[in-house]
Amino acid sequence: MAYTAENWPITAALLQFPGIDAQGTQINDADASSWAEVLTEVKEAGFANADLTDSWVRPGDLSKDRLAEFKQTAEDVGIGIPVISAIRRSVIHETDWADNLAYSHRTIDAAAELGCEVVSVGLHQAITPEQQKQLWFWTVEGYKDPVGDQESWANAVARLRELGRHAAEAGILLSLEMYEDTYLGTADSSVQLVQDIGLANVGLNPDLGNLIRLHRPIEDWREMVANTMPYSNYWHMKNYIRDEDVARDSYITMPAPMESGLINYREAFKVALAAGYQGIICAEHYGGDGLSVTARNQEYLRRHVLPKQDGYSLGRSQVSQGRQQPAAELAGV
Repeated sequence: MAYTAENWPITAALLQFPGIDAQGTQINDADASSWAEVLTEVKEAGFANADLTDSWVRPGDLSKDRLAEFKQTAEDVGIGIPVISAIRRSVIHETDWADNLAYSHRTIDAAAELGCEVVSVGLHQAITPEQQKQLWFWTVEGYKDPVGDQESWANAVARLRELGRHAAEAGILLSLEMYEDTYLGTADSSVQLVQDIGLANVGLNPDLGNLIRLHRPIEDWREMVANTMPYSNYWHMKNYIRDEDVARDSYITMPAPMESGLINYREAFKVALAAGYQGIICAEHYGGDGLSVTARNQEYLRRHVLPKQDGYSLGRSQVSQGRQQPAAELAGV
């Protein structure tokens, strides 16, 4: 049975919650009550599920006992953790790739212990000091994967394939998050990377918000949706208002609720269904009361974007799709 607006699994990104508390304590080392406080806040915002974003808690660095404690905490709160997003741990980092690869393997192991369906990784690296000075970090260019470097590309394929095989053994989907100036920075390059990896459980996380927010010319979002959706198995969704004055080489963007930004998700999701998409969705937002805007994004998706009844026409995806069936009380409606 295909998903509908009533039961489509939607997670809340935890971007708003820092990995270090006001006392300087790493959230990984904090008491479980600190975890419960955040997860309760997310649930009270209307979410049945959370994307365990590792800028908050790094499950791959939790001991077995602490991981079990985290799992129990989520169960006590009554919120699902179907996804871990491990960000800025590129497996082709010039010096840290081996540590990042090992961390990604530990994250997959942790995901299996938590009962997750998806682990999302990417090739983006840490925000630069110059980016950290900006109101919006994406207004300044950061790290770039070397264009045309066959050895670097081959390393990305081989190391991500290694992670994909590990994930398959654990019954988990591996999703590759699109991000500017990496080998996942354009639709064509992202699709080619998935094709070169060649594993059914490895697909794309078409986080197109990461690309349309750039203060420079971009690919047409409709073309990106059409090209990437047949290879997508998880989806970070957010939106940005965008203004262009090409004659003056001026490009301005800022975060916006999903219904108000450049990407028409009502249209995009029709394309996704035609491509066979049945993956989990993650609602995101940067800035302000991000959790409240994220909750509004979930409401928009369920009310206006997702199909109201099953039996709709569903295409055939080029990659495996997940099959998370949340309990009725976790439907998030």
